[in-house]
Amino acid sequence: MPHTKAYINHTQVVCCAGETSEALFHNICTQTSGISCVEKHPDSNVVALGKIHTPYALDTLLHLTCKAVLEESNLTDFSDTVLLVGSSVGGMQHSEMLFFQDHHYKRITPALHTIDAIAHHLKQFFTFKDVFSFSTACTSSANALGFAFEVLQKGIFRNVLVVGFDTLSQTTIHGFDALGVLSSSPCKPFDKHRDGMNVAEGLGVLLLQNTPHEHSVELVGVGYSSDAHHMTQPSPEGLGALTAMRQALGALDPTAVDYINAHGTGTLANDASEAAAISSLFGSRPFVSSTKSITGHTLGAAGAIEAIICAQALLQGRVPPNTNLQDPDTQTLTLPTKALDTPLRYALSNSLAFGGNNTSLLFGRL
Repeated sequence: MPHTKAYINHTQVVCCAGETSEALFHNICTQTSGISCVEKHPDSNVVALGKIHTPYALDTLLHLTCKAVLEESNLTDFSDTVLLVGSSVGGMQHSEMLFFQDHHYKRITPALHTIDAIAHHLKQFFTFKDVFSFSTACTSSANALGFAFEVLQKGIFRNVLVVGFDTLSQTTIHGFDALGVLSSSPCKPFDKHRDGMNVAEGLGVLLLQNTPHEHSVELVGVGYSSDAHHMTQPSPEGLGALTAMRQALGALDPTAVDYINAHGTGTLANDASEAAAISSLFGSRPFVSSTKSITGHTLGAAGAIEAIICAQALLQGRVPPNTNLQDPDTQTLTLPTKALDTPLRYALSNSLAFGGNNTSLLFGRL
């Protein structure tokens, strides 16, 4: 079977910090955060969340965003395209809304509750060659991109639409609150005084194809690991992240990587573990930043959204800054606090999830 390449040809983003790929990247580089403080019910603790402000219902937004990608592409429809969905909550928010209204489960439809709910909704508007859904917590859409890389490289499909989508489910918010990791202000990844993460909703859509366009970015490599160190905390030495990054690089020398978009949630355990892994493999050479202080942690959608951020960084030759970083907790990593204009050849994106499942994606400028 012939080996081909995987190119990111078209992207769209909707999140609290921007409604197009270019607008989001601009806000990241100008350090314009979309995270706002809200009162969390029922106990009225103040937490900072990333909420999409739109006149549309989120399901409508999902449809319109995928339609926009189709209209920008060289395709007339998605009939020869496989749909890969990555999400951690699927239709859970919709089920919660009905339950909070009715105080019973009678109107809740299983097809609109599970992870497959996103694909179920999109199939009302588009015809796809095939559909797969991934739910692996915060690596969900990163794993969808990894699968896209594999099937394109092996010539199984020619067009792959990756959709990373997660909403602000109360189950998710209260779950992270129970772990004691939510911050009441925009997060401060890699800062000594960081105090937690910001749960956010977001949508990232990428059309990958086996032939490039004028402004394409190549998905060069993918790495996975499953170290199962702990149900919620990563290995302190970052062993799982280290394995995933090494696999993503393949034969590429680590010194070739110019920029790393860190998972960087702003929690004590995650930041320290990831910093240890990056330092071990790369030393201080690449620029490293977390963009979650702008977007919040979009959970299952984070891999897709941060892949788009890496693509924009490569296309624009610009390193995204670490917003809110004042007192770095590591002296090894190169953590810029302002956007830097410099040519970039390779960028790496990390997604690190519960249970020690980790995915790294390597992107290259053509």
